[in-house]
Amino acid sequence: MAKFLFLESFYGGSHRDFADGLIAHSRYQIDLVSLPARFWKWRMRGAALYFFQKIDSFQKYDGLITSDLMSLSDLKALCGGNLPPTLIYFHENQLSYPLAPGEQMDYQFGFTDITSALAADRIIFNSHTHYHAFFSHLPKFINMMPEFRPKWVIREIREKSQVVYPGCHFPSDFTSSDREHNKPPLIIWNHRWEFDKRPEVFFHALEFLTEKDIDFRVAILGERYQRIPVVFSKAKEKFGDRIIQYGYVDSRSDYYNWLSRGDIVISTADQENFGISIIEAIRHGCLPLVPNRLSYPEIIPNSFHGSFLYEDQNDFFEKLLSMILHPEDFSVSRNHLSESMGDFAWERQIVFFDELLKKLADSFIR
Repeated sequence: MAKFLFLESFYGGSHRDFADGLIAHSRYQIDLVSLPARFWKWRMRGAALYFFQKIDSFQKYDGLITSDLMSLSDLKALCGGNLPPTLIYFHENQLSYPLAPGEQMDYQFGFTDITSALAADRIIFNSHTHYHAFFSHLPKFINMMPEFRPKWVIREIREKSQVVYPGCHFPSDFTSSDREHNKPPLIIWNHRWEFDKRPEVFFHALEFLTEKDIDFRVAILGERYQRIPVVFSKAKEKFGDRIIQYGYVDSRSDYYNWLSRGDIVISTADQENFGISIIEAIRHGCLPLVPNRLSYPEIIPNSFHGSFLYEDQNDFFEKLLSMILHPEDFSVSRNHLSESMGDFAWERQIVFFDELLKKLADSFIR
């Protein structure tokens, strides 16, 4: 039986979910070596040095799995090219990722993505949206070079790239069922507490509801990192008792319980390559309200786009108001949407990943 090594330099959020899910569901043995989910820029710069020293032998494995927040090309160079076949999973990329306010692009991170992709034997993107974003930005990035532009890398990377959705963790005994909506409704925010999720737009929507004298409750979930946007503390003070959960929930069962209690899950993101938090919430009975862009049109079935995808802020506010004032109009959708998210369960997706791993191991010439 083939044996694999998974090096995860940013073991948190979607990176952690993917690594844990792959290891738990694969028929192959996968050993995980990881670093904590902080200082992502330093992980891209230096994680290869850590793993090079940490791993006593790469040759006892039939394949190597990494994610994008590490320089695979650096690791390969340190090992003298003496690595088993490698698969890199792109959760995000530094060519299309939005910059934080006041931040300027560090071009080296984009080049790290490029050289890591070139060093890998297989490249997997977590959605078609992400795949197309990467390859639409790649030529623009290369064309910024003043001369000797390596346009050949576009074809080289594309030829070994494909899309496979990450699996989602759903309770083994989960069954979707119709349920009554809450009075007042419970709104769920379960995203990273960072700028690219545009929390200020979300809280602006809550202000809109307050001005309309609409009663509601909100659970603010999701992981927090070193820097927390100040808008969260202001919102805690402004909305007071309306916020019935403020902060990350460590227990997965407790997290699922919050999702099962929710009525509406909202995204206002500027960056989303897959959308696991929305999928989990929908699976547990929340109705989504998400922008008609990024990966959301890809993960929400087409028949529901008109009801649950918004075009702009006005459309967002109008649809939110309608979902709260007329919940009976959406009751049929809840169960159908929940069932459709079952397609993303790890039990289904692992078939595709194990097939990839088998091909990776079969290509290993010792």
